[in-house]
Amino acid sequence: MIPEIGILFSEKIMSKLASEGADAPHLPRSAAIDAYGKGGFAFADMSHRGSLLCLPDAIWAWPVTKVAEIDEYSLSRVFAAANQIDTLIVGTGTEVWVAPRHLREAFRTVRVSLDIMQTGPAIRTYNIMMGERRRVAAALIAVP
Repeated sequence: MIPEIGILFSEKIMSKLASEGADAPHLPRSAAIDAYGKGGFAFADMSHRGSLLCLPDAIWAWPVTKVAEIDEYSLSRVFAAANQIDTLIVGTGTEVWVAPRHLREAFRTVRVSLDIMQTGPAIRTYNIMMGERRRVAAALIAVP
């Protein structure tokens, strides 16, 4: 359940979710990210163009293309899986971003730590934490 703290229902994100058929994961399990760039990612002998949401039980397309689109709604799958996650790594593409206070508070409420960095370091950190079998998820904005 999404905490009631400052919920932002972005019409743009909602329409992207509906139009992209976001009700089925690309991969029904977690996997390390093997490569990134040119607007996409490679993982588990697959490739995906666009951003990714990597959760403990599946990898999903994530319709976010810039940090301004990151809000509680775009991260609703993370909130729904919060009991399986200790750390959410947010890859911000090539931008530097500080999460708004209401978003940090929402994650604190569900006891998930936020670790925000550019997408390259985020992927490396995510892969290491997965290798250590830690309870980690990643929200990764694709880079050109």
